[in-house]
Amino acid sequence: MGYITMFRAHVIETKIRQFVLMKMVPCVSAHRYMACLQQTLGGAKWMSSTRPAPRLTATPVRALIDEQISIKGSFLPPHCPVTVCARMHCEDGDLWESYAHFKTNADGTVNLTRDHSIGGTYLGCEPMGLFWSLQSAPGAREGLRLRKKNVEVPYVVLLSLLEGHVSPSVSQGTELAAVTAERSYMAPGVQRIEIRKNSVIGTLFLPPGPGPFPAMLDLWGMGGGLVEYRSAMFASKGYASLSLAYFGHKDLPGPQNRVNVGDSYFKAAFQLLQDHHKVCADKVGVIGLSFGVYVTLRIATRTGVKPSCLICINGPVGSSLSLPDGDGVTEDLEDNTLSWTYDDQGRVTFKVVSLPALLLPENKVKVEDIECPLMYIEGKDDQNSASKENADMIEETLKAAGKSHLFTRLSYPGAGHLIEPPYAPNARMSLWRVKPEKLFVQWGGHPAPHAAAQEDSWKKMLAFMENHLR
Repeated sequence: MGYITMFRAHVIETKIRQFVLMKMVPCVSAHRYMACLQQTLGGAKWMSSTRPAPRLTATPVRALIDEQISIKGSFLPPHCPVTVCARMHCEDGDLWESYAHFKTNADGTVNLTRDHSIGGTYLGCEPMGLFWSLQSAPGAREGLRLRKKNVEVPYVVLLSLLEGHVSPSVSQGTELAAVTAERSYMAPGVQRIEIRKNSVIGTLFLPPGPGPFPAMLDLWGMGGGLVEYRSAMFASKGYASLSLAYFGHKDLPGPQNRVNVGDSYFKAAFQLLQDHHKVCADKVGVIGLSFGVYVTLRIATRTGVKPSCLICINGPVGSSLSLPDGDGVTEDLEDNTLSWTYDDQGRVTFKVVSLPALLLPENKVKVEDIECPLMYIEGKDDQNSASKENADMIEETLKAAGKSHLFTRLSYPGAGHLIEPPYAPNARMSLWRVKPEKLFVQWGGHPAPHAAAQEDSWKKMLAFMENHLR
């Protein structure tokens, strides 16, 4: 009777799992139910009268996106092949997955912090490899990039332990155990406040507590819109942070295919952050990625404000777009397409157009006027921007001005353009826009070295901020 009961329960559990995955519904409760049921039953083939059912654990099961978790399988036969896989749905409903092949140890365990993957979406001993090697599932839309939109809701990742060495997208295999992990960008107690004040469009994140806090003004690139997840992470680390929209947002003035704000807008945003009652007015820095680097450098040299530090990630010292009103407002982005370059598959890159030597002198920032510490983070496989050449120019200019002590440079072989908070999967290329025509953009980066760059640069970035903002 015991065997029959176990068999029926296994059939019921299998049908539930097939239904959920068929519908591709990211249901936390269903995932947790199935994980608990599987841990109770185990795989029928791998059970014995002397060994408990196989078990998979993730510690902690709820963590910030930059925190490592320990993933372990136990109560398994010794020296047997197993696969550990991760599956999750992004907010658009697309399925992402990763997997790694292991052989259990003599004690019948597998430990991702200790053991080497010998196959799958990553190789070697990589405790967080299942997260940074996530890929869109076969048959997904082309050019997907995993980016968090609603930072108030965590990612929910289903981790599974499978019998044998399998590829989950080809053959699911027999599931032995499962557990659900939650990955968050916002720590408990962090406040998210929408800003629509003095024409400034953004989102302010405040750490828990009375403050006042050091702060960062957070700028992204020409992808446009309002990107919040880095600011949410800064607030989770004790920094107030204002994620600022300046291009391609419905609440900004004018058409969305051009930058319709200039230096006065960025000055107003900096001062809004500086004047907040929970912010230390003399401890405000600026961070920019890609085109946001140019804006970051302009803020420090042209607006009359005095940042305490600057962080620049893979971006230019100037703009190829003309500045007709002298206030940083660009012409239509489409007017500049003749200077874009494309690979043999028609994917665009701005690497040539961002070379300092090709920028008009009037469009370059006077780097020698920088008065605060500056960290430049460079991905050596950046296929989108001429990061090395721009970093070289900044370094040489500050040296000539007797300001070498202000400059810190981090260079990462194999890293691409999109150096973001740790353990996010890299997109070597992605869909950039759909109008007036579908266009894909090159970013560069190889999975393992890019992941290492994100982890290392994040730690050093936080240490840099601690040094100059505390």
